[in-house]
Amino acid sequence: MEHILLYAIVPIIVVMLAGYISGKKGIFSGDDAKKFNKVVLDYALPAALFVSIVQSTREMLARDVKLSIISLVGIMACFMIVYFVFRMFKKNTGADAAISALISGSPTIGFLGFAVLEPIFGTTPAVALVVAIVSIVVNAVGIPVGLSLMNASLEKEQPGSTKGASAWLPVLHALEQPVAWAPILAVIWVLVGIPWPEWASPSFDLIKGANASMAVFSAGITLSSIKVQLDWQAVLGTILKMVMMPAVLLVLGLIFHMDPTNLKMLVVAGALPPAFSGIIIADEYDRYVATGTSSLTLSVILFIGFCPLWLWITDLCVGGGF
Repeated sequence: MEHILLYAIVPIIVVMLAGYISGKKGIFSGDDAKKFNKVVLDYALPAALFVSIVQSTREMLARDVKLSIISLVGIMACFMIVYFVFRMFKKNTGADAAISALISGSPTIGFLGFAVLEPIFGTTPAVALVVAIVSIVVNAVGIPVGLSLMNASLEKEQPGSTKGASAWLPVLHALEQPVAWAPILAVIWVLVGIPWPEWASPSFDLIKGANASMAVFSAGITLSSIKVQLDWQAVLGTILKMVMMPAVLLVLGLIFHMDPTNLKMLVVAGALPPAFSGIIIADEYDRYVATGTSSLTLSVILFIGFCPLWLWITDLCVGGGF
C-alpha cells in the first residue's frame, strides 16, 4: 500500500498540482492544455501502446481475449447505465445524458493509464495491453456511441442541426485517430508473427516517455481553467464512475475467472477518473459543461483513496493479501 501511494498516487498529485498552479498563474491556459493533449493522444500514447504491444506474443494475446470481452461488456454496460440514469431526470435532454455517459461512463485511460498502472504493476507488455484494450473500447466504441446518441437528441431538438450525418461517421473518425489504430496495428503485427527488432524500440522511447507526465500536467492545467460547481448530479456521476464501474468489472472478472493480475489492472483502470475526452466534447457542444467538469474534479480527488481501496478489495476477492 505504501508503494502504491508513493510511486503511483503522490507523483500524479505533484505533477497535476504543478500544472494546476501553472494554469492559475497564467503560465499556461486551457488552449495550451488542448495542445498538450493532442501531443499525448496523437503521438506519445500511440507510441507507448505500439512499442509495448509488439513486444508481446501470440500466447499473451490469446490469454487476453477474455480481458477484451470483459472490458467491452463491462465498460459499455456502465456507459449505457449512466446514460439511462441521467436520461430519467426531467431537466436533462438526451444530449445531456450522452455527455454524462461520455464523462462518467468512460475512464481516462489515455491520460492516466500508464501513469497509474506502471508504477504498481511494472513496465510490461501486459500493462500496455490493458491500456490498449480499454483505450480501444473508450475511443473506438464509447465515443462513437455517445456521439451518435447525442446527435440523435440534437436532431430531435433542432431538425437539420446535425446535417443528417451518418451514424458510422463517429466510428470511422475514432478509428482514424492514432490512439485507436496504433494498438490495432500492433496486435496485427504480433498475430502475423513478424519479429520486432530490439534496436527499433529506442526510437519510440523518447516520445513514449512524455505520455504520462505531459498528460497529468495537462490535466492540472485543465482543472485550473474550469469553474467547479458541485451539485447532486455531479456527485451521482462520481459515484457511478468510481464505485459502479470498477465493481462491475470486478464481478465479471471473478465470474469468468480472469487472471488475477489482469483483473487487478482492469479494476484500477475502471476506477480511473472520468474521461477528459468527454469534457472536451461537452465544451465543444456547450452541453453539461459545469456538472461534467465538477464530477471530473471530484473524481480526481477521490481517486487518491479509491485506487488503493479497489486494489485491496480485488486482492481480497481473489484470495491474496497485501
